[in-house]
Amino acid sequence: MKKLIIINGPNLNLLGKREPMIYGSNSFEEFFKKLKNKYADDFQLEYYQSNIEGELINKLHEVGFNYDGIILNAAAYTHTSVGIGDAVKAIETPVVEVHVSNIHAREEFRHVSYIAPNAKGVLFGFGLQGYELALQSFL
Repeated sequence: MKKLIIINGPNLNLLGKREPMIYGSNSFEEFFKKLKNKYADDFQLEYYQSNIEGELINKLHEVGFNYDGIILNAAAYTHTSVGIGDAVKAIETPVVEVHVSNIHAREEFRHVSYIAPNAKGVLFGFGLQGYELALQSFL
């Protein structure tokens, strides 16, 4: 069974409460439970969230050599953190970058990703469904 982790960055703990017109009305925890149950036969699936850049880097280092896949939504750090981009480049585990919103339909600074050049793939604009699409890429 493949071991995967979803890592979410800043403010994603507010999904379901924060800007529901952009991010929807479901919490990530509710969505994760459904996802975990749906793919219980295929994956050992874990979830981690932090609002702190260094904690996200530490988690990438921790799982980046012994997991089969990482689904990463670094949120705003995607566009600002060279450190997270470098962490993704330094690890061996493939990473799929995910964003709930269409980052290219938002502010111009969000069009740049420090993660994408070292990611297996990038999904954005599909809401929470993007996480499931990323998960399916590891089947």
